[in-house]
Amino acid sequence: MAEDYYQVLGVARNATQEEIQKAYRDLARKYHPDMNPDDKSAKKKFQRIQAAFDVLNDPKKREMYDRYGSSFETMGGGPRGGTTWQTSYGPAGGFGGFEDIDFGQFFGERFGGGRTGAADFADLFEQFRRAGTTRRQTAGRERRGTDLTQELHIPFATAVTGGTVELSLVRPSGKSETLQVKIPAGIEDGKKIRLRGQGEPSPGGGPPGDILLTIRVDPHPFFERRGNNLIVKVPVTLAEAALGAKVDVPSPRGTVAIQVPPGTSSGTKLRVRGHGVAPKSGLPGDLLAEIQIVLPKTLDEEARRAIRQIAERYPQSPRANLRW
Repeated sequence: MAEDYYQVLGVARNATQEEIQKAYRDLARKYHPDMNPDDKSAKKKFQRIQAAFDVLNDPKKREMYDRYGSSFETMGGGPRGGTTWQTSYGPAGGFGGFEDIDFGQFFGERFGGGRTGAADFADLFEQFRRAGTTRRQTAGRERRGTDLTQELHIPFATAVTGGTVELSLVRPSGKSETLQVKIPAGIEDGKKIRLRGQGEPSPGGGPPGDILLTIRVDPHPFFERRGNNLIVKVPVTLAEAALGAKVDVPSPRGTVAIQVPPGTSSGTKLRVRGHGVAPKSGLPGDLLAEIQIVLPKTLDEEARRAIRQIAERYPQSPRANLRW
């Protein structure tokens, strides 16, 4: 079924030339393929709009169309016959841009007459076309480079107090690099650090990607972390545990003196407040000194006799409450 050209342009059958030209300008701006690079139907819509305008903007063709409808082409004039402006789409199937249209025929009178007004409007369409191209080019340039991911092992002490470590990196190109990485105090195992702009470069000249590091904290031979608290096993002698003593214990904030009460058993935890992990934000944890009694490997007979006398004098049942 033949299309109604008036309906294509959205104007009444008695529309003036000015109304027809205005409708065409609005629709051409809206559906031109250069303005709709992602809309595959835009080209077909624009061709329908332009074909309708080609007929209705020409008084003679419009008169023939009004009298005979779409069959007016068989009466001596096709929809493109005798036109003074052209577009680059045609038998070859290609499609041109706004610069291929002679706007003087139908925009000159509307915009002040002559080529000046037409050229101004053509320049406006050219700006639209260039803007679309620029946006696509800019999007390609602004695409970020690829992010790189890697694990970074750090010492236990560095995770607690913070510091700087070296990262040995082998890029996809095979190039080896050594980077300095700042470690914040209190970082936990499994946390991530982002090195902005240290990833792969952008192929379009945009910003480079990042390096995403997963932190792996190496174990400490004596200290253990639980939240922001630190637990350290503190060996003491039998005499220190039995009679009480003041012992020195290392901590992230320096050596602290701990008072071991008389009669302290192995496994007892003595708390030193504020000497644990001190994160960048939040309150510091505590240091928990876990007492471990260390006995001599060998005892002479006199020492054994003394221990037996103590056991007889102070009988105990330390495993009385031990259950499965």
